[in-house]
Amino acid sequence: MQPKTTRPTAEVTILPLRARAADRGGDRQSAVPIEQPVAPVTQGADGETYQADRALHAMLARLSGGISPVALLLAYTDWLSHLASSPQRQIEISHEAVVDVKRFFEAAQNCFSPGQGPWSLIKPQAQDRRFDRHEWEHPPFNLMAQAFLLGQQWWHNATTGVRGVAKQNEAIVEFSVRQMLDVLSPSNFAATNPEVLRKSFESGGDSFVRGWRNFSSDWVHLASAGLASVNTGDFVVGESIATSRGKVVFRNDLIELIQYYPTTGKVHPEPILIVPAWIMKYYILDLSPQNSLVKYLTGHGFTVFMISWRNPEAADREVAFDDYRKLGVVAALDTIGSIVPGRQVHALGYCLGGTLLSISAATMARDGDDRLKSMSLLAAQTDFTEAGELTLFINESQVAFLEDMMWERGVLDTTQMAGAFQLLRSNDLIWSRLTRDYLMGERAAPSDLMAWNADATRLPYRMHSEYLRKLFLNNDLAGGRYFVEGKPISLPDIHTPMFVVGTLRDHVAPWKSVYKIHFQVDANVTFLLTSGGHNAGIVAPPGEQGHSYRVKTEVADATYTGPDEWLNTVPSVEGSWWPEWTNWLAARSSEPSEPPCMGVKAAEENNLPDAPGDYVRH
Repeated sequence: MQPKTTRPTAEVTILPLRARAADRGGDRQSAVPIEQPVAPVTQGADGETYQADRALHAMLARLSGGISPVALLLAYTDWLSHLASSPQRQIEISHEAVVDVKRFFEAAQNCFSPGQGPWSLIKPQAQDRRFDRHEWEHPPFNLMAQAFLLGQQWWHNATTGVRGVAKQNEAIVEFSVRQMLDVLSPSNFAATNPEVLRKSFESGGDSFVRGWRNFSSDWVHLASAGLASVNTGDFVVGESIATSRGKVVFRNDLIELIQYYPTTGKVHPEPILIVPAWIMKYYILDLSPQNSLVKYLTGHGFTVFMISWRNPEAADREVAFDDYRKLGVVAALDTIGSIVPGRQVHALGYCLGGTLLSISAATMARDGDDRLKSMSLLAAQTDFTEAGELTLFINESQVAFLEDMMWERGVLDTTQMAGAFQLLRSNDLIWSRLTRDYLMGERAAPSDLMAWNADATRLPYRMHSEYLRKLFLNNDLAGGRYFVEGKPISLPDIHTPMFVVGTLRDHVAPWKSVYKIHFQVDANVTFLLTSGGHNAGIVAPPGEQGHSYRVKTEVADATYTGPDEWLNTVPSVEGSWWPEWTNWLAARSSEPSEPPCMGVKAAEENNLPDAPGDYVRH
């Protein structure tokens, strides 16, 4: 997202990491030795890689949206083969279909009877908001919705519970069938959606005209490969969002480190380092002033440092996952140490940034580095065996397919990554939006969160390949097989007090997966489960309605409590979880004193810009 108005900023020349390291003659922070790729390179008889095969796979990826056709074929073959050899299961499924059809026709005959209430056959699930409006409670629309839901339920039963089908293949079949059925929902068509019909009658058909304009505008943006501007209203980086006052105090090939100005007379001596994910722009934690976590922290007497990742380009294809540790977390800690020498740091990692922070902490523990005073993880996973529906895209066939697609482009582009996350919540993020935008002619009012969401990022080929293989596919970190600088690291080596946040409706990092940190580290763990999803659950400022949380601390030697028991026994608290966390941080911090200096002399000599910096604008 580019600023709408011009203002003087430092001129930045974006070069590939390797090129800039070479230009500086091997700078300590930039000339980082690149480890060899995890996956062995497939070679032909002449010693060359199978480039023709990769090119074919990359072409197929453009047609399939990045989904491996082979992975789908294997899953459906597994399901159909076992279903074909299960006659009793077939009879059971057929009987369910007959019963559902009979019940539906009986309900249709009595739909106008006084005693026949809506949703007599089946109700939408709590998270399904397609049929929330009261218009759906009246025939014939109520019957259409129930017929669809009955069919959806039948297909769920048909694609699951078949004995012998591999668990992942069953999940792939069920997920893909659900995606196809969602296309056929009566809420997606003008003639079968009472809300759309009411809107068209009230507007005299003008809603369809507005919908066509919305469609045309979106088509132009799509056809321009995302180069056309996206309407983000008045939300501009550095002007209305990401406005907390600060200074870039360090820059290397991969990060700009921002130090924020204090807003209180005295601050706790221990600074906070925030490590956001590089699959998102950092300012998710510094949106508008009323929901900025950065502003909240500085207002409660903390010195805050934030990593702003550079958005990689195709030339950065060989940037490795460990480069993010060395050029990111390690470089940031070194810089903080030069600004506030001798002080330990409260480190916070969000999403993938939390996974990186866990790897960094385990490495530091192995090497006797005690610079971390505490660790906080927000919706971050360290075990990927139950990482939700996102793991459906992670198997050997799918990873190889993604690697070949990224091999051609050099990066995983923004549309591919955004599409995968949208599929996890297609009802809310795809079909409901299309219905509102194109059939009803409405546009959701731009918000800071929407503007941030439209400001997408890319992922380097090599880093993403290593991330998928080491963490998702092989789960090396949880299994003690993750190597850093040639030696393994172990999460049980972490003894630093931890504050871990999971979100109740998280489709990216399910809270039960996040909860596994309890039996992975040898530390006191305060686990907090907050309402909301992956983003809205984290950006939950005090004073905003609808937030609640549960929290409990487990000491390192406590007996293990399972997540279901934990959920049933820990009481719910209304309100934002932010005060709970800042109180936890304050209890582990020294008495407030004078704020530290802003940056170091080197930052002034290099003429580094004010926050939000330059990397966030690319």
